[in-house]
Amino acid sequence: MSPLAVKTEFFSGMTVALALVPEAIAFALIAQVSPLTGLYAAFFICLITSLLGGRPGMISGAAGALAVVMVSLVVQHGPEYLFASVVLMGVLQLIFGALKLGKFIRMVPHSVMLGFVNGLAIVIFLAQFGHFRAGDGWMSGPQLLVMGGLIALTMAIIYLLPRVTTAIPSALAAILIVAGVVAGFGIDTKTVGDMGSIAGGLPQFHLPQVPLTLETLYIILPYSLILAAVGLIESLLTLNLVDAITDTRGQPNRESLAQGAANVVAGFFATMGGCAMIGQSMININNGARQRLSGVVAAVLLLGFILFLSQWIEMIPVAALVGLMFVVAQKTFAWGSLQALRKIPRQDAIIVIGVTVITVLTDLAVAVLCGVIFAALVFAWQHAKQIAARTRTDEHGWKVYELEGSLFFASAANFAELFSPRTDPQHVVIEFRNARVVDHSAIEAIDALAARYQQEGKTLHLRHLSPDCLELLDKAKGMVEVDAFEDPHYHIADNKLG
Repeated sequence: MSPLAVKTEFFSGMTVALALVPEAIAFALIAQVSPLTGLYAAFFICLITSLLGGRPGMISGAAGALAVVMVSLVVQHGPEYLFASVVLMGVLQLIFGALKLGKFIRMVPHSVMLGFVNGLAIVIFLAQFGHFRAGDGWMSGPQLLVMGGLIALTMAIIYLLPRVTTAIPSALAAILIVAGVVAGFGIDTKTVGDMGSIAGGLPQFHLPQVPLTLETLYIILPYSLILAAVGLIESLLTLNLVDAITDTRGQPNRESLAQGAANVVAGFFATMGGCAMIGQSMININNGARQRLSGVVAAVLLLGFILFLSQWIEMIPVAALVGLMFVVAQKTFAWGSLQALRKIPRQDAIIVIGVTVITVLTDLAVAVLCGVIFAALVFAWQHAKQIAARTRTDEHGWKVYELEGSLFFASAANFAELFSPRTDPQHVVIEFRNARVVDHSAIEAIDALAARYQQEGKTLHLRHLSPDCLELLDKAKGMVEVDAFEDPHYHIADNKLG
């Protein structure tokens, strides 16, 4: 790595570390655990995934998407059950990675990705308004004006400094300059220390103090499953996003294993666990960091803040970090998608908008799941309409239907409408050379069609079917003309063949 690259990685990691502090504290408070629980989680998750993960440059830590799931477990059963659930969450993620299931994230449609990115950008933006609260109400008067002015100053520095120099990341410069202005002029404004103390010692190994019984497993397993799923979805979709931005290819299975290992370790050190963080990842990537060093630097500095620099970090104005996250939200949002909505197919536009809205109103996992299901249904509907048949008469005077397309559950009804048993001649041929029989519904459709021709007293010939089809057919079994040389071979999605 060149000296310039090392410098870029180091300064980017420093910026990320500063941005991780208020996020980790805020998410810990959401989960109703101590701020240090969130900070230690950010350290372990960031360090281990940076060293072992499948996407250099991506940043992981204590995440809000997980905190909102954890809170009910903490309220009902206490933090010790949370630590146990984080360990089990990590084990489930390790199993996911070991089974090499990470490849399925590549099946998430681009429209779902756009909705995911836009939704999280809005969530990042809206989450910052929680910092405008003062006590039981909202900031007002001079306090609000000072907060707004410092945020504007931060954003101006981030946007304008690169036009003057790129020697230091503009985000880091903005944080340091605004902190210097506040300290130099004695400006009274909300600081990181107002959110909670970050002073502490080295994290201590801690076995979760829960009974090792089936009852404990029944309590934590549902939470662990949800946490593992949400964590993997957010991590692997963020990996896809970083891939697209950097024009490189990450390793989803390796990232899944790293996330799992990180959460197992985090759980045994009494922390809240975590996953990839799109906001911090965008800070890192936008600063030019592409290697593992930036994440390692961020984690080590974060621990250093806790051990040695807590009183200085606690003096950083929250406004500077809010301004940074506003810029991150603006840069994360896919603004080009707004213009593309008028050009892309209507169903894709619905998916983009739907996933965005659901991400904002509920959570990421639900949004992505809904988007994928809707995209799959649209795909099935479109392919259902693509089944067709050309007809001709052969040298024997038999009517030949040359079928094209995929025959499956969604196209079975359209398939049946292609044929006219009552008016067809005595011998009818269905040619499957350019078609594919996909599932058991397709087999049932062929059997039902055979029964219609039998009722009319006519002979049906089925040509170029896969041997799988012959094995599953019932009424039409005797109508298949077997040609071992020309018949295709493929597998039908049917439990009888399992």
